[in-house]
Amino acid sequence: MTVEAIKTAIEQLTEAERRRLADWIAELEEGAWDAEMVRDLSPGGRGHHLLEKTNQEIDKGKFAPPEQGLPSQQERH
Repeated sequence: MTVEAIKTAIEQLTEAERRRLADWIAELEEGAWDAEMVRDLSPGGRGHHLLEKTNQEIDKGKFAPPEQGLPSQQERH
């Protein structure tokens, strides 16, 4: 089946069916992104060195909760 044939079939769906399909595609994409993150952060992955560096910084006590880096409500106005 071609992409064009799929597009044509989607155009024939009801609004509710299109919504269900869109939700399914979103879930599929989220799962693919999650799998990519696992691959990237696993040993040998392209981002693993960043995870290791972050863990070392945390172990050394060079870590502040994210809230400490955010401007206060007063500073934002």
